[in-house]
Amino acid sequence: MKFSRPRMFGALVATVTLVMTGCSGAGSLTGGGGREITVAMVSNSQMQDAVALSDQFEEQNPGVSVKFVTLSENEARAKITASVATGGGEFDVVMISNYETPMWGEYGWLVNLSPYMDADPEYDADDFIPTLKTALSHDGSMYSAPFYGESSFLMYNKKLFEQAGVTLRANPTWPEVAEVAKKLDNERTAGICLRGKPGWGEVLAPLNTVINAFGGRWYDEDWNAQLDSPEVEAAVQFYVDTVRNHGEAGASSSGFQECGNLLSQGQVAMWYDATSAVSVLESPETSSIAGDVGYLPAPSMAKQDNGWLYTWSLGIPTSSKHPDEAWSFIRWMTSKSYIEYVSEKLGPSHVPPGSRLSTYELPAYKELAKPFAEQTLTSMQAANQLKPTLQPVPYTGVQFLAIPEFQDLGTRVSQQISAAIAGQISVKDALAQSQEYAEVVGKSYQREQ
Repeated sequence: MKFSRPRMFGALVATVTLVMTGCSGAGSLTGGGGREITVAMVSNSQMQDAVALSDQFEEQNPGVSVKFVTLSENEARAKITASVATGGGEFDVVMISNYETPMWGEYGWLVNLSPYMDADPEYDADDFIPTLKTALSHDGSMYSAPFYGESSFLMYNKKLFEQAGVTLRANPTWPEVAEVAKKLDNERTAGICLRGKPGWGEVLAPLNTVINAFGGRWYDEDWNAQLDSPEVEAAVQFYVDTVRNHGEAGASSSGFQECGNLLSQGQVAMWYDATSAVSVLESPETSSIAGDVGYLPAPSMAKQDNGWLYTWSLGIPTSSKHPDEAWSFIRWMTSKSYIEYVSEKLGPSHVPPGSRLSTYELPAYKELAKPFAEQTLTSMQAANQLKPTLQPVPYTGVQFLAIPEFQDLGTRVSQQISAAIAGQISVKDALAQSQEYAEVVGKSYQREQ
């Protein structure tokens, strides 16, 4: 889809008005006359590994030092969006995703990285998983480079399944998953973990794939909002009931990190979420069930192939004063050699997954990845951002809508869903309010038709 610059700016008003605290000016001179670049990243485990290993980058790039600003997912989205949209210049490198990249590339907010990649044959951009490469491109050029990529699947504790004598078939439906969650739910262990934390990139990520599976959609082809449709209501009611009845305690405040901790410590039996979670689950350092995790594709209903497609990637805002140094950092953190370095230095379980095809040929990682590699790559390659739903829609994106308004719209809707999970309102009331939010956005597109 194409969007006018006024539409993009209008959609970001709520974000841009955030106070930009805790961010120093980017591209400053260090005391020794070198260059300092500021890198804004999400504080997930693989990103923390990069911070810990960044001395290697500084050794390889004399005169360039790195200042990291690591933030929680919701905070990172808000601060990075506000800075890039206004040309604030706080950051030289920003961690974004396949939601932001094509739009921001179209509006000239990001540096085109393809010339850098093309000038460096050793970097091998063709090694990126094709669906990710496409998802991070605008008009044939890449505007960010994937650090790790992911789809979604169902992860489960094999020992708990064996002890309870329960199984799931190779391609389970959501009701089948809920039935097993009920059987495994007890005083010691919750049956399943599902995100309930507010945020368009938190609870709505898994929930949108459930809506897709049930045959639901946010809008019909004419931009009429559909959040109060029978299909969407059935999906959301199912999700809320499942996590309330058989899910983790405090589900309305649980996100990716919280669910990962619970499954890795044997406190929940199943978890539906990102394939990148294998880095936590298969590491003996962080997981008590490493080697005992099973993996199944995203559950189905009316629609098959419901895994999402997502990547945390690195881009350079056009407001950066030192784009060449910024590219040097991106090259370091998204290269084949970085992946090999992580494997050697920290172990194969720390390798950022799902970005490069060659990752799955590294001997150490290949051995570790046997239980999940095929499922990960199959899910990523099957995810279709252009046709995410059973019925036709005017938008693209699997677990998000690739429209600029979705940051605000999705956040508002997620707050309603989270309130329903917390038992503060009914699903019907949550969707009635969400429908009103969606109608406002839909009408703005209808006026343009």
